[in-house]
Amino acid sequence: MCVHTESIRILSHNKKYIPGGVVSVNRAVKPEIVFVKGEGAYIWDADCNRYIDYHSAFAPHFLGHNDPYVTQAVIEALQQKASLFGSGTTVAEGQLAELICQNVPSAECVQLLNTGSEATYEAIRLARAVTGRDHIIKMQGGYNGWHNDVSCNVMTPLSQLGGRRSPGEYTFQPISAGIPVAHQRFVHSVNFNDLESVRFVCEACAVAGLIVEPVLQNVGVIRPKPGYLQGLRQLADEFGFILIFDEVKTGFRHALGGYASIAKVKPDLIVFGKAVANGYPTAVLGGKRSVMDYLVDPHPARRVLLAGTYNAHPVPTAAAIATIKRLLMDDGAVYRDVEALGKMMEEGITEIIKKMELIAVVARQGSAFCIYFMDHCPVDWHDLAMHHDFDLDVEFRKALIERGIYVFPLATKQWSLSAAHSTRDVEVTLREVETALASAAASRQVSKASI
Repeated sequence: MCVHTESIRILSHNKKYIPGGVVSVNRAVKPEIVFVKGEGAYIWDADCNRYIDYHSAFAPHFLGHNDPYVTQAVIEALQQKASLFGSGTTVAEGQLAELICQNVPSAECVQLLNTGSEATYEAIRLARAVTGRDHIIKMQGGYNGWHNDVSCNVMTPLSQLGGRRSPGEYTFQPISAGIPVAHQRFVHSVNFNDLESVRFVCEACAVAGLIVEPVLQNVGVIRPKPGYLQGLRQLADEFGFILIFDEVKTGFRHALGGYASIAKVKPDLIVFGKAVANGYPTAVLGGKRSVMDYLVDPHPARRVLLAGTYNAHPVPTAAAIATIKRLLMDDGAVYRDVEALGKMMEEGITEIIKKMELIAVVARQGSAFCIYFMDHCPVDWHDLAMHHDFDLDVEFRKALIERGIYVFPLATKQWSLSAAHSTRDVEVTLREVETALASAAASRQVSKASI
């Protein structure tokens, strides 16, 4: 049983000066744990409890916390007196851009930003400028950032969302106050894996762009059906909209070329974040030069503004260069090693589920996986929301945390393996998974009986 006395004290102090006590509201979860150290596959809280980490800070730490190779590159940048100059270009940003373009088939050229939300915001602005249109399509259940165009229709309860609409779209369901009502008519949410609904919107509206996680990883791991991503490419060509792959979560974690390289589909724009710099704040917007060149179009009426004092800050830039070099070592051995760990984890959990006769499945893409308490892997948010046992999911996650396995305690959030995890870590995790599943299932049965 983990004790969190010091964590509670720290959070209480921070609430005096920070609304809610945290600087990103999605971090406010129970149990309220304050972490103070991360190394490799492990994190420690303020009460000296150690956890095997599968949250990975929403997945950027693909090499593990404080990877020595990346850390050394950052130290060297600081020792060389690298600074934020804010005028002209730098050698480092050119090196990083070249590395990305050499290894990402979808990126003919790139721009560097700080966060995934900034990059998706810029991608949508580019799509509107290039097409001269206003309407945007996003996926129900997908998260693409905090800004007005996409701050909607994420984990919407079915009581609010209503029945399945296909072909069709869902009404705008904001996840934030402050979004102008007039703006909402330009945003259209459809189900993932539903090409007919994309066509439906395109026939009704002048669509500027469609933004999609090629694997829907905001709600676990929902993989594209065969032909889905290729179908989006065809619809983009047919209707003339800009196809945007949001690879903030999938990029670099599943392949150095992004999931687009696995699917062999070339979007018009591609966005990376998280794993680019193994936990340092960097994001990438790349794509076709004919689209990206609107950022420097000589005509002011066509030029799309991109600005940011901290873009390509020398510390995260050094980290990103080192991360890519590390991923390229031994012909991509990191990916093969992590795939082996992922397979071991998937097969182990599947065997436990079978032995316990639970209704559950494991969905996995490389190092990312999720346990769904339903009899099949979901194909979209509506399918997931209708069939998944959310309460059991949360009980299970909390039981794991009490046993020193940290997964984010919110239902359907993905688990993330890293190159720092070992077979021993997986073996320990599997033992605790079996114990936690039994505990959570028993708790749910008691809870149901008391209703």
